[in-house]
Amino acid sequence: MTHLRPLAMCLAVALWTAPAQAADFSDPTWPCVQRKVESLSPGLMWPYPLDPETAPGTEAMGQDIAELAGYLSLRRVPLEDLEPRVTEFAEAYDGDAKALGLVFGDVFDTLSKRRARIIDGIADFSLGQIALAEKIEEVRGEMTTILAAAEPDFDKVDALEERLDWDQVIYTDRQRNITYLCETPTLIERRLFSIAQMLGQRVADDG
Repeated sequence: MTHLRPLAMCLAVALWTAPAQAADFSDPTWPCVQRKVESLSPGLMWPYPLDPETAPGTEAMGQDIAELAGYLSLRRVPLEDLEPRVTEFAEAYDGDAKALGLVFGDVFDTLSKRRARIIDGIADFSLGQIALAEKIEEVRGEMTTILAAAEPDFDKVDALEERLDWDQVIYTDRQRNITYLCETPTLIERRLFSIAQMLGQRVADDG
């Protein structure tokens, strides 16, 4: 599907949240005003060498890295609450760039995959809304055709109107979630940048 039919477009524009009215409807899988960035690059966030094939120096280090990375990946934990754990880790490994880079690599892998799943979910949501808008348009067209007949079937019109009302309620209720959905990938991206900065600030000068 490459475009919206007339009523579907009108519904999408009329019911979209205010900030999203500037969205580019040329991509039906992306209804957001935010620019779509499908994938992130760790190199733009982490200024030190980052080799995904690098293994931790010891098993204990690997466990510490996995534990800290798992904690940093919890989006519900405020950034300021991460500071003590990051400081403790950095002090334990003397600000080693490799150890801190492995932590960031794990966090990046977790959050970027989560972000990609959310973007896929937004696409499914958007296409579902488009399909529902087109369904509403079809029902309206059917009602118009029936009412234009010499002997309209008012019972059928009533049934169609009831279905139309229900579909419009569903469409509107779902649409209220679009602002949150569209903001989520950006929030994850900002969190990754903040975590990279937090870890990078603790790399020793000779790291």
